[in-house]
Amino acid sequence: MPASDPVLTVAEMQAAEQTLIDGGTSVDELMQRAGRGAAEWVWRIAAGRPATVLCGPGNNGGDGYVIAEVLRERELDVLVVAPIEPRTEAAANARTLYRGAVATTAEGRRGGVLVDCLFGSGLTRPLSDELLALLGGLAVSHDQIIAVDLPSGVESDSGALLNDGLPRYDLTLALGAWKFAHWTMPSSAAMGARRLIDIGIRETGAATSLSARPRFEQPAPDAHKYSRGLLAVVGGAMPGAALLAAQAAMHAGAGNVRLLADHSHPATPAALVVSDAQLDEALGDERIGAVLAGPGLGRDDAAKARLAAVLARGGPLVLDAEALGLLEHQVFTSETLATPHEGELAKLCKTYGISAQGKRAKARALAEASGMTVLAKGPDTVLCAPDGHVRLFAPGPSWLSAAGTGDVLAGIAASRMATGRSAFEAAEQAVWLQHEAARIAGSAFIADELAQAVKSAYARFL
Repeated sequence: MPASDPVLTVAEMQAAEQTLIDGGTSVDELMQRAGRGAAEWVWRIAAGRPATVLCGPGNNGGDGYVIAEVLRERELDVLVVAPIEPRTEAAANARTLYRGAVATTAEGRRGGVLVDCLFGSGLTRPLSDELLALLGGLAVSHDQIIAVDLPSGVESDSGALLNDGLPRYDLTLALGAWKFAHWTMPSSAAMGARRLIDIGIRETGAATSLSARPRFEQPAPDAHKYSRGLLAVVGGAMPGAALLAAQAAMHAGAGNVRLLADHSHPATPAALVVSDAQLDEALGDERIGAVLAGPGLGRDDAAKARLAAVLARGGPLVLDAEALGLLEHQVFTSETLATPHEGELAKLCKTYGISAQGKRAKARALAEASGMTVLAKGPDTVLCAPDGHVRLFAPGPSWLSAAGTGDVLAGIAASRMATGRSAFEAAEQAVWLQHEAARIAGSAFIADELAQAVKSAYARFL
């Protein structure tokens, strides 16, 4: 997979900045880099319209003074609104270098762009009523809103909203590195577009990173259906879900997909092989590169027996839907991929005695306790490996909030595993493929159309 940008906690970001400072870069220089980098985006978005920069007392406010001075130098109509005087040395220095107008209240200010530099990373308590009212009033009197580092009123490490009624932003400019709040609900829903401003931070050693767009390879010239990967999809009481997963898998790279079911579904495509052999016998084919169990499996005794046969086989495995609900406190290898939604994640945490709070913490703890790779799906999908590595993802189209899309995701991931990818890499690629397929399928799609769109999505990653 391509290199991914790190996602840092407040403490990790402070340590990364301290490394630069220890290497001879001053805090004032870091502030200039951040502010001038952000100012380029503000300048483009403003497009000649007036700009208002809301500055707080800390270094985020200092970034705002730098931004305002760049805009003033370029002869843009800019006003700084600073309800609180600077309280850090670097912010005070930046305030001294700003040669433009400063107001302590909005005073009916209206404009094209509002730049929120009130508070950035590190905020842990709600905005006061006065500051919230000031921010809200400026937000409604400007055409567009840009957050510098983070929107004010957001907790950086958890993505929690510390106040009700916070505005929604058109653009958020992350300074130096991504923070968890940029990609974690509920805060990520208010961010708008997101861009990263380089201030010189390089290797951080962070365990969490933002997933980068993958690149797939074409089959080798001498490839055949088995060398490209044979995937077995285990059917059950509800054949439609397994069929949906198998159809998605057929377009996601595997050379051969078999549906292990008692009978064919009327909608089964001709290219999909349906095997009604005894499950133990069918799973004994040594050419099988991966197995998917869960979609449509059911919860009765027959489902439990089928799952037991799958687990006894071992090897690369994707567990989804009903299979997750049937799991006991078992230990797996990292080549088992679990793909729970939030309800299934909560149930699995109960099974494994996990008391962690928050989606990311739960998924990470589950991966560590179970040995599985865990893809906790949803509007803020999180991928966790048992060794502690975590991937976050840019949000996919909101139309994915429909029945059957999880079956499609499981089928894609299983297909990628059948081609020889690790569970972690396969899951990461599957998220990208599902999101791209959703964009291709367009608004108001159903899962059947999403599965078909995987074909076109796959071509875009070659």
